Amino acid sequence: MSSIGFNYRHAPAIEYAKELIASGKLGRITNFRGTFFADYSSEPKGALSWRFTRELAGSGVLGDLMGHLVDLVHYVIGPVAEVSALTETVYAERPIAQMGSGTHFDIIEDGEMGPVENEDYAAMLVRLSNKAVAEGAIGTLEASRVTVGKRASYNLEIYGTEGSLSWDFERMNELHLALDRTGAHVGYQRIMAGPQFGDFSHFQPGAGTSMGYDDLKVIEAKKFLQAYVGTARDNSNINDAYAAALVCDAAEQSVATKAWVSVDSVPGTTAALKLRTPQTK
Repeated sequence: MSSIGFNYRHAPAIEYAKELIASGKLGRITNFRGTFFADYSSEPKGALSWRFTRELAGSGVLGDLMGHLVDLVHYVIGPVAEVSALTETVYAERPIAQMGSGTHFDIIEDGEMGPVENEDYAAMLVRLSNKAVAEGAIGTLEASRVTVGKRASYNLEIYGTEGSLSWDFERMNELHLALDRTGAHVGYQRIMAGPQFGDFSHFQPGAGTSMGYDDLKVIEAKKFLQAYVGTARDNSNINDAYAAALVCDAAEQSVATKAWVSVDSVPGTTAALKLRTPQTK
């Protein structure tokens, strides 16, 4: 039994968005856009911690923030099948931190400099699997650890033939939804998360009384325990982690080869797959 800390997928607004898409309310999903921009490495004098060393961390923002973003896409609209990517190291050197002390949040003035060995920014153009709820949809995914002004801006925009939606983790209790093409209500409306959204009713009595980050960890733990005792299998599992890692690995291959890279499908995930059409006898 396993469970992975992909807690962002448990935001009630995301669970509601997933239901809307699966029910066809947005029509056929045509394209999407996801970003995860953070500022924890935006200070050029931030310490050269293990996060910036390939031997210790492997990739940079790809394996850190982008993995969460890929999982969110998998969970809400389906698995990625193809990737074309590029990356950039914005700060090639940082002041060396003493091993075993401090964190990457530390600021070191006039210290000895060492090389940053992985990427600060990553972007991907992706196409979803034909088995995805959003069959064959195309999208862009971006992640950065060096943005200025964005603290934990985790956005997902999904566009369909009948409607669109937009969500941002910095306002995780809100969902912006557009379901009309004509009339007086064309455009996005702000929907507040409430008891009809995911696990919201277990935490707050009504819309406008917001949930927080720690509540998402409680939901994560609940889903793991349900899977352990066998009452449900809704938790993010090791297969989900492997599937997200394969996409990030494909992105690194694409950067090296400057070509599209296919991603193998992974069985046993909780990715959003379209329902199979029953076979007729």
